[in-house]
Amino acid sequence: MDDIDARIVAALIRDARASYALVGHEVGLSAPAVKRRVDRLKAEGAITGFSARVDPAAMGWTTEAYVELFCGGRTSPQEIAAAVRRYPEVADACTVTGEADALLHIRAADVRHFEDVMERIRAEPFVIRTRSVIVLSRLLDRDLAPIR
Repeated sequence: MDDIDARIVAALIRDARASYALVGHEVGLSAPAVKRRVDRLKAEGAITGFSARVDPAAMGWTTEAYVELFCGGRTSPQEIAAAVRRYPEVADACTVTGEADALLHIRAADVRHFEDVMERIRAEPFVIRTRSVIVLSRLLDRDLAPIR
């Protein structure tokens, strides 16, 4: 990926609906040249798709939390992933260093809904315990934009 590709990706992260002409104007290329580069970036897997960003509160998801998951035995990341995929409230999940086996990002309608989700997650056979923190306010929310 060269500098122009990175600038195209950054423009699309800011506005995935921007026309190739608009992106081209921003990076100094014609619309067809931008389209060829975007097609190549998609084929190479650098661009995996396009989506809409939605305000979770507008969708009724006003409670946000991060949950550390502590698992028993030799629970594999694949087992954890298969389980947490069943919960639409889990916005993101990853394995982590430290004591916990995984970190979950959960969005819920309210605290009662969050508590219900936590009860269901804790009932998974491999879960030993959880530790959670509820987000009070979001201080920074960056997109995955290239840093250059």
